[in-house]
Amino acid sequence: MTDNIENLILEHLKRFQAGQDRIERELKEIKSRVTTLEATTSTIMQYLAQMSGSIAEQHVRYDNLEDRIQRIERRLELS
Repeated sequence: MTDNIENLILEHLKRFQAGQDRIERELKEIKSRVTTLEATTSTIMQYLAQMSGSIAEQHVRYDNLEDRIQRIERRLELS
């Protein structure tokens, strides 16, 4: 009877260990995927920052062109 109880306990411990091993593998996979998401998010944020800089530069150029056009119009007395 004692052997049966010990075998039953060992079987339960083996199942717990197998479940824990599965959980650890899944956790490693999740950590890897989160790391990939963080890296991708960082890349996207860098790209957006570059785009914002480019847009700001275009606004400055537009403003400069607008100033030049206004000066030309004043010289030609168009406005």
